[in-house]
Amino acid sequence: MTFTRRKVLKAGAALAAASTIPGRALAQQGPVKVGMSMPQTGSLGAGGQAALLALRMWVDDVNQKGGLLNRKVELIAYDDQTNPANVPGIYTKLLDVDKVDLVVGPYATAMIAPAMPVVISKNKVFIGLFGLAVNSKFNYPKYFSMLPSGPDTKPAFTDGFFQVAAQQKLKTVALAWSDLEFSKNACEGARENAKKFGQKIVYDKSYPGNTTDFTPIVRALQAANADAVVVCSYPLDSVGMVLAIKEVGYKPKLLGGAMVGLQATVFKNKLGPALNGIINYETWVPSQATPATNEFLKIYQAKAGAEGVDPLGYYLGTWGYAYLEMLGDAIKATNSINDDKIADYLRSHTIKTIMGDIAFGKGAKGEWSKSRMLQVQYHGIKQGAGLETWKGMDYQTVLTPADLKTGSVIFPYEKAAQ
Repeated sequence: MTFTRRKVLKAGAALAAASTIPGRALAQQGPVKVGMSMPQTGSLGAGGQAALLALRMWVDDVNQKGGLLNRKVELIAYDDQTNPANVPGIYTKLLDVDKVDLVVGPYATAMIAPAMPVVISKNKVFIGLFGLAVNSKFNYPKYFSMLPSGPDTKPAFTDGFFQVAAQQKLKTVALAWSDLEFSKNACEGARENAKKFGQKIVYDKSYPGNTTDFTPIVRALQAANADAVVVCSYPLDSVGMVLAIKEVGYKPKLLGGAMVGLQATVFKNKLGPALNGIINYETWVPSQATPATNEFLKIYQAKAGAEGVDPLGYYLGTWGYAYLEMLGDAIKATNSINDDKIADYLRSHTIKTIMGDIAFGKGAKGEWSKSRMLQVQYHGIKQGAGLETWKGMDYQTVLTPADLKTGSVIFPYEKAAQ
């Protein structure tokens, strides 16, 4: 296999020598090397690029403050090209050839899952970025998920959607899902939610992950005549599905679910008013802003233009920075890069990040102890909407959870879609 090494990131200023340790001894120790795979091209490239900018920012911040363990931090990142087949070889190279001290996961379920066997064989701590139920098959005690879906992770992506459907007394639901790992898991959770909220599934079919023509799928959904439609998809098929729904003129009473990509600025720009009426998951919105997130976003957004990446950074910039914050906090607290010590600390402590406090539940799954997933409805988006629209809350309403709710659903879908 030939690796494409898009960016080997060696961030950091020279460290000030600690008074008790000679500067020469520090230099001989070498950097703390953190390695990863991260999609920088392919269908997940837009998200991966935003995350990578945030990761570089974290490395710069840490090194400007003296590094970790009196050593600078070096980040080594390879482009997996959004191809799961590339991932095992990348992690093998990182650990066996590059001799990194620590590894963290790439972005997305489909990329994290194939790294797990390699990481497990090396007994390394592993934090995955937005991986849905990746550890449900492995039960690896050193895995930790940077995803606010909580202990019941599969249903979390669509729980709010089904809450709204139940409030509107809808009885039937159709499920359309990609055959990739995330979509399978999210759709499994949707089935649990349908049972929980008493809705009958009248259509439940997958489509190949490389599908480009979604019109036949939409017509099949239309023929099923369900009250509500849940789509579990990756970015390019999320876009394709939304556009096909508009083209066909399909108008179920409720539409949305677990559509990855709609959170990213590039896809918001592409879809514009076609988003109106859709109810979809979110992980963070500006109504949740704190001084810490605002400070991060100010710096990120100033850099994003020159880097040519997502200009807002709400979806993967913020969380990308936070998942290395977790790792750095554990290293400082344990005064060690020992994987067992880091894992024990993450498992037993609440970690403070720019995205708030994070604590992991009991057991070996590595999921959060409490869900913070959102369901939002898009509305009122005009043709030509751009960055100023996407920066705020005027075009989206948080429907669930109740403590973060900003308004009520516009029902049915057709009313908001006009």
